[in-house]
Amino acid sequence: MTTRRTVLVAGLSAAATLALSACGGSLEAGDELDPGKLTIYSAQHENLTDAWAKAFQEKTGTQVQIRYGGDSAMAAQLVQEGTRSPADVFLTENSPAMTTVQNASLLAPVTPTTLAQVGKEYAPSTGKWVGIAARSTVLVYNPSKISEAELPKSIMDLQKPEWSGRWGAAAGGADFQAIVSAIAALQGKEKTAAWLKGLKDGAKIYNNNIAVMKAVNAGEVPVGIMYHYYWYRDQALSKDGSGNTKLHYFKNQDPGAFVSLSGGGVLASSKHAADAQKFLAFVTSKEGQGILASSDAKEYAVGAGVESDPALPKLASLEAPPVDPYTLNGPEVITLMTEAGIL
Repeated sequence: MTTRRTVLVAGLSAAATLALSACGGSLEAGDELDPGKLTIYSAQHENLTDAWAKAFQEKTGTQVQIRYGGDSAMAAQLVQEGTRSPADVFLTENSPAMTTVQNASLLAPVTPTTLAQVGKEYAPSTGKWVGIAARSTVLVYNPSKISEAELPKSIMDLQKPEWSGRWGAAAGGADFQAIVSAIAALQGKEKTAAWLKGLKDGAKIYNNNIAVMKAVNAGEVPVGIMYHYYWYRDQALSKDGSGNTKLHYFKNQDPGAFVSLSGGGVLASSKHAADAQKFLAFVTSKEGQGILASSDAKEYAVGAGVESDPALPKLASLEAPPVDPYTLNGPEVITLMTEAGIL
């Protein structure tokens, strides 16, 4: 089975560039989606989504096609398309994009048996989508520039003047915005706005999480905020971007111990609703979560009884703060960050 990608430019204000992946054959530039196939809109990593789709297709015979894009761009496209969307399934990297689509009343309830395949903490209280993977917030640091004893006790400490110019973040990315959404849910708007002022005044802003990690590795800043899996991926390969660094987990239910969920949802307008629900059931099953755990994604499995990549610390050991992912408000965070002059 071969997979080829082409580029399709979506007519959105975000001007998102989306890729089409056809698990059952090749797609050429300009080709339209096949209405007879299960259509997945995915902001998740392509290699992982492709692996899930290929295994599901081989297991069930259901033909699958995938349209790729970023969290915010895909959520905006789904809201714009509304009930006319060709999408059957939406997969995200972070949950705020899923909440945006849910708040537009575009998601169908997830089958209860699928929700039961993951822990209660890995699904929103609404039951309109389900967690499919998880990633932990971490502080990456350079031991040659800062000792473990000098590290901040809380992510909230980074707003203090003594940290000015000494930490990095990819503030424009969906990952970081999800972290800010957790701070807002746990600390409230006022404290979040103060923290963002500290970010604006004192942090060095980088294009993405990998750039943050490399900056810490090179000693440009002693510490940086990012998700765990970038570090573990690099450690499993050349260590070129992480060889001089270590990870610090805030734990103690600190906002900096936030665990973000990747989500999966079924569109209420799906023309293949039964197959869409089966796909989510497969992704959250032991087989589907095993594909995640054995991949190079280095994200956490959330399926019951499925062990994550053994290189990772146990998810339960991270002492993440309890957050209902439905409360993570992406648009509110963008407003707060815009008002702070960050976006």
